[in-house]
Amino acid sequence: MKKLLLSLSLILSVMATNAAVKVDRIDPTDWYVGMKDPSLQLMVYGEGIGSADVTTDYAGVKVDSIVRLDSPNYLLVYLNLEGAQPGEMTLQFKNGKQTKKVKYALKAREKRGEERVGFTNADVLYMLMPDRFADGDPKNNDIKGMYPYKIDRTQPSLRHGGDLEGIRQHLDYFKDLGVTTLWFTPVLENNSPDSNGNSSYHGYATTDYYRVDPRFGTNAEYRKLCDEAHANGLKVVMDMIFNHCGFEHPWLSDMPSKDWLNTPEWLEARKDKTKPEVNDKYLQTSYKLTPIVDPYASDVDMKETVEGWFVPTMPDLNQKNPHVMKYLIQNSIWWIETVGIDGIRMDTYPYADADAMAEWMKTLNDEYPNFNVVGETWVTEPPYTAAWQKDSKIAKKNSNLKTVMDFSFYDKINQAKREDTDGFLTGMNRVYNNFVYDYLYPNPSSVMAFIENHDTDRFLGNGKDTTALKQALAILLTVNRIPQLYYGTEVLMNGTKEKTDGYVRKDFPGGFPGDTHNAFTAEGRTKAENAMYTWLSRLLHWRQGNDVITKGKQTQFIPYNGVYVIARQHGGKSVMTVVNGTKKPAKLAVKRYAEVIGTKTTAKDVLTGKSFSLSSDVNLEPRQTLILEF
Repeated sequence: MKKLLLSLSLILSVMATNAAVKVDRIDPTDWYVGMKDPSLQLMVYGEGIGSADVTTDYAGVKVDSIVRLDSPNYLLVYLNLEGAQPGEMTLQFKNGKQTKKVKYALKAREKRGEERVGFTNADVLYMLMPDRFADGDPKNNDIKGMYPYKIDRTQPSLRHGGDLEGIRQHLDYFKDLGVTTLWFTPVLENNSPDSNGNSSYHGYATTDYYRVDPRFGTNAEYRKLCDEAHANGLKVVMDMIFNHCGFEHPWLSDMPSKDWLNTPEWLEARKDKTKPEVNDKYLQTSYKLTPIVDPYASDVDMKETVEGWFVPTMPDLNQKNPHVMKYLIQNSIWWIETVGIDGIRMDTYPYADADAMAEWMKTLNDEYPNFNVVGETWVTEPPYTAAWQKDSKIAKKNSNLKTVMDFSFYDKINQAKREDTDGFLTGMNRVYNNFVYDYLYPNPSSVMAFIENHDTDRFLGNGKDTTALKQALAILLTVNRIPQLYYGTEVLMNGTKEKTDGYVRKDFPGGFPGDTHNAFTAEGRTKAENAMYTWLSRLLHWRQGNDVITKGKQTQFIPYNGVYVIARQHGGKSVMTVVNGTKKPAKLAVKRYAEVIGTKTTAKDVLTGKSFSLSSDVNLEPRQTLILEF
C-alpha cells in the first residue's frame, strides 16, 4: 500500500511538472510607469498557477516577491517599476518544465498626478443612476453569457436598461441646467442573477473591478463619456465600494486565501455552495456605525460593524489583509489613469477597516494632491462626521479623507420642511444648529451637503409642493458646502421608499424609447416642471464662478420671528439667503442684519431679479425664499 501511494505521488508530481501553465487573467489588465509609488501587485488567475515562478527581463522592472495564496489558482507577483519606461513587458511563468510567456503593457501617463484636479465647493454634483437615467443604446440590454436577468421597466427593482450612452447623449442637458459635476452610482460589472424580483441594477455588488458592466457599455465608452464631459466643462465622479463585492465575483467560488473575506465561516456550512444560504455562522452587520468612534465600544459591537456582511449577497472584504487592500488601492488608481475620472465617492466608508482606508487615502493624496474623494458616513450627528475628515483634531487617527457627507444637514432640513420655525427648536432652528457645529470640521468648505439621494425618500415625498423644496435648495446652494443634487429634482421627480427603493429611483422622463413625456426639453416638460427647472437653473448658473459663495465668509443669524438668514461676504460683495420658516407672513427686520447690510440701501433677489429696498423692513410671504445680492 505504501509503495502504491508513493507511486501515485510520483505520477501526480510528474503530471504537475508537465502540465501546461495556465494564465487566464491578470489584474490590473495593464499599468502605468512614472508613479510616485513604483510598486505593482499583479494578481494572476489560472488553474495551478500558484506554484509557478515568474521572471522578466524588461529593463527597469524587478520582481520583488511572489506570494502563494491558499488557493493554488492564484498567484500574487509584486514588481518594482522604478526605472521602467513605457512598452510591452514579457512575463515568463515557469512551472516545472513548462513555461508560458505573457505580454503585459506598461503605459505612459497622460498627466502628472498634480494635474488631476478633483471637485471642490465651486462645483455642484448631480447624482444619477445609469440604469434609471436614459437608454441610449438598446442593443446592450440583452447581453448573452450573463446570469439570468430581465429588463422590465414596470418592476421597480429590476433593470430598466439605462446606460452610459444615454448619459453621454444628454451632456447638453446638464450644461443647460447648470451643474458642473456628474456622479454616477457604480458602473462596474454586477453579474448577479435576478432573485425574487430584485436585481443589482444599482451597481453595488461588483463582480469585476476592471470591467464596466456590459449592460451599461464598455470601458472605451466610459472613457468616451468622460472625455466628452470634460470637453463640455463637466467633471465625473466614480462611485466605488471597498467594503464588499458581489457574491458572483470569482473570489467567492474560489477564495484566494482563508482571510480574503471577513467571517467567511458560514460559506462552508451551506448546503448549496452556489447560493448565499444564511446559517447560524453568518455574521450580519448591525448597520450601526457609532462603535468606530465610541471610546466605550465593546468588541462584539465593533466586530458586527466592521466584519459583519452588509447583506448575504455582498461578501465583506477583509481590508486588514494587505494583499486585498493593495488590490483595491491599485484599482482606484487604474480608473483615474485609464478613464480620467475627477473624483471618487466611496460607499459605506466606515464599514471598512479604518486604518486600511486611511492608508488608501494617504496613497491617493500623495499621488494626486489636488484630487478629491468623498466618503459616505451615514450618521446624523456632526461630531461623528467631523471625526472622519482629514486632519480632524477629535479623531483617534487621521483618516486622510478630504470630503465627508453631511447627513446631519440632510436630516435637519427634512425635519424642518414639515414644521413651522418657532423661537427655539423647530423648523429652521434645526438647520441653524447644524452649522453651529462647523467648528468641529477641519475644512467645512469640503463637506458635501444634500437634501436627498438614492438611499432616501425624495424631498418632495409623494407630493409636488415646491415651496419647501425651493427653501432647501436655496440654502444648499449658498452655504459653505459642496452641494449635491439628485437627478430629476429639477423636474419634480418624487417618491418614497415605503415599498421599495425603486420608487425613489424612477426613470427620468424621456430617457427611454417609447416615453411620451420628455422632461429633457422645455417643450416636453409640463408648466410646473418648467417653472421648477427654470428656477433652479437660474440659481445654478448664478452660482458658477461666484466667489462670494465659494470663498466668502459665512455668517448665520438665529431664526428671528420665524425668519432664518445666512449671509456670505467676499470682496466687498454680499449675499443674504432669507427664509421665512413659517406658514404666515413675516418681516425681514433690516436693522437686525446691519453688520452684513452696512450702508447698502437696495438689493436684488437672484431668484426673481426683483429689487428690494433695505431702508425698511422687507415683507415676506408665507414660506417665501429670497437670495439677496448687494
